Amino acid sequence: MTDEIRYFPEEFARRYREAGYWTDETFARFLTDAARRFGDNEAVVGADYLGAQHRLSYLELDERAAITAGGLRAAGIVAGDVVVVQLPNIVDYLVIVNAIFRLGAVPLFTLPAHRRADIQHFLNESGAKGYIVIGRHAGFDYRGMVDELDTEAVIWIADAEPGAHRSIAELYTAEPVAPVEVDPESLAFLQLSGGTTGIPKLIPRTHADYLYSVRESAEICELDAATRMLVVLPISHNFTMSSPGVLGVLWAGGTCVMCPDPTPSTGMRLIEVEQITITSLVPPLAMGWLAARPRISADLSTWQVLQVGGAKFVAEAARRIAPELGCRLQQVFGMAEGLVNYTRPEDDEETVATTQGRPISPDDEIRILTPEGEPVTPGERGVLYTRGPYTIRGYHNGVAAESFTDDGFYCTGDVVRQLPGGHLIVEGRVKDQINRGGEKISAEELENDLVAHPGVIDAVVVGAPDEYLGEQTCAYLLTAEAGHDLSGDRIREFLRERGVAEFKLPDRIDFAESFPATGVGKVSRKALRLQLASWIQNN
Repeated sequence: MTDEIRYFPEEFARRYREAGYWTDETFARFLTDAARRFGDNEAVVGADYLGAQHRLSYLELDERAAITAGGLRAAGIVAGDVVVVQLPNIVDYLVIVNAIFRLGAVPLFTLPAHRRADIQHFLNESGAKGYIVIGRHAGFDYRGMVDELDTEAVIWIADAEPGAHRSIAELYTAEPVAPVEVDPESLAFLQLSGGTTGIPKLIPRTHADYLYSVRESAEICELDAATRMLVVLPISHNFTMSSPGVLGVLWAGGTCVMCPDPTPSTGMRLIEVEQITITSLVPPLAMGWLAARPRISADLSTWQVLQVGGAKFVAEAARRIAPELGCRLQQVFGMAEGLVNYTRPEDDEETVATTQGRPISPDDEIRILTPEGEPVTPGERGVLYTRGPYTIRGYHNGVAAESFTDDGFYCTGDVVRQLPGGHLIVEGRVKDQINRGGEKISAEELENDLVAHPGVIDAVVVGAPDEYLGEQTCAYLLTAEAGHDLSGDRIREFLRERGVAEFKLPDRIDFAESFPATGVGKVSRKALRLQLASWIQNN
């Protein structure tokens, strides 16, 4: 990680700076600048890693981040070092992430749902010098997972057992440090792509490009100091981070209220108690909240906006939001690689219900191409390519370079149509990727894990339409004739033991005696996926 790396071509960097998109703001000073502007305003409400409740002002949050940065520095973390962060929706998350930023170090954001195989890869691929993780969450003991990792990174476990691991409590007793100066065009943090290869890709984001998207998102979503956002989805997800997310709320001077679980009862209770104005959900959660609303008597009168994104929200469900939940719907379609689209407050009801919004920036360039790379007729379906002031030009370490054209357009893999006004309608995916409730699952990656079982000769994974999840994951296994007593539950347990994240486990597992072959006797995995997907669709 060096400042000499250029993440955008110089010509485009100059263009985006001259247009005012890029400024000298950095994440190293982000919270300190917010504390100077908003002072005693309430910044975050929620539990810490021990379950104690907190209400921290901007000044208090900044002070805690300064002390925590001192603890990280005392442990040897310096500017440019990568620190993997795996924490749930707790106030410590905002303290620790801003402490890492303050040092000029680089957080790598992971989800609580990631397991050993993913975390080991992230540590290896990034060369991380630190790893900060919760001890227990949602029934999973991360401490056992940590013991199985092969890493020289310094590891802090939130609720570590005495003498067993380092605890984040030791970070909270150091001398505070001031924010360092960093290059606005240098690496700010690493996010994760839901790509289709067996290796999750790391996404490099710079201070200048990401802060532009944060500022514009906050403006588009009309955030201000009165905004109170309920943080329901995992806080480290790009949607929850910046669309407009917790960063947009902190930039605008509002309040982030941490939601301990995504259930309708918990969420709606907090909307009433904390007078929430905005929250974000993926479609399955939105459907669950709609279904539960008649049974929950909470007063939701302060709730102004529900954002829905992560996967396509069907129009029939979208039209129910305002009459049944009493708030305005905003559809969001984006990706951690960059491009973000919003429906706008001024859009008519039909546009909000039937489209996934239009891009943030006037300089977001959109190409919609045929599979052969030719532009489609306006209004026709095609594959989305994009380039702009906050869309990356390549993955970390140059992997998957084929995802980018020679002139810098990113191939998203999404099939879309664009309306004359610029709004996009998402039609599906072209890659072998399953979108399960907003979580992207690589069919190829899961197939590789399945065939690692000694009783599995071959595996094909496909997505099947699901009213609640959007898609569910179906695995078809070709098994050995004898010697292995296989069942769906045994296969899932095998995958768990390999460190596969829970959300990647197949919803449905079927066993087959043979797979159809091509004319030369080989299994065409891509064709078989299509064949099985078509069969599921019609049965």
